[in-house]
Amino acid sequence: MGQKHKHANLEDRLIAFGVGIVNLGYRLQKHKELKAISDQILRSGISPALNYGEALHAESKKDFIHKMKVVLKELHETLISLKILTALDNNPDKLEVQRLKIENGELVAIFISSVRTAQKNSVIKK
Repeated sequence: MGQKHKHANLEDRLIAFGVGIVNLGYRLQKHKELKAISDQILRSGISPALNYGEALHAESKKDFIHKMKVVLKELHETLISLKILTALDNNPDKLEVQRLKIENGELVAIFISSVRTAQKNSVIKK
């Protein structure tokens, strides 16, 4: 058995989160009045996984920190969309939205901690 890369679990979580967002987005697309928020959440909800992949191959510590902050921005944007969906009376999938909000919150906490650690390590090595 091959050893799993230390970042694989987080990458897997981001991919699973993105898949959940895509599945939710497809269900929202069926409701004409929810198309705009569906389009937005699809863009912001898959972006964290893609940007994390870029961060893992950053050219410098500064580039890594910047890309990790982009992941955070996209997670925050997605969270706002999820909060809007929670507040809507015609949300077709409130349970899935709640599940995704919880996962989003956990991912935000991980990335805040990672950015802080990277910034701290960057200052120490200067």
